[in-house]
Amino acid sequence: MKRTASAHWAGGLKDGKGTVSTQSTVLDKTQYSFSTRFEDGVGTNPEELIAAAHAGCFSMALSAQLGEQGMTAKSIDTKATLTMEKTDAGFTVTEIVLDVTCDIPGADEAKFKTATENAKTGCPISRLLNTKITMNAKLGAAV
Repeated sequence: MKRTASAHWAGGLKDGKGTVSTQSTVLDKTQYSFSTRFEDGVGTNPEELIAAAHAGCFSMALSAQLGEQGMTAKSIDTKATLTMEKTDAGFTVTEIVLDVTCDIPGADEAKFKTATENAKTGCPISRLLNTKITMNAKLGAAV
């Protein structure tokens, strides 16, 4: 399986503008810029897209792991919070925190914890990232 995405950039770092597009066209020339990345501008940025990819990938991996533990989630809600900091090497993604809430009727807490840990380490995006990945997982319906 291969998936593609592309980016176009025009101009300098701070005054330039870019777009990102995906093969599926879910993102089609979606705006990004210095202000969307480092300030509060309207548009997306690479770090937001990585967080979204991680949340989506983890949720699917957890569904698979729960199935292996004999459980099916009514719902899995995952929020990935990516932290980027300026280090000696330059701006670096230093951490991703996964906040996970699952509604699983009749869940076994020990099996749930096993499934979440297996999903955290086994999710392809978790394995892709060279950063600290932490997680907060809890049972209960999302608010």
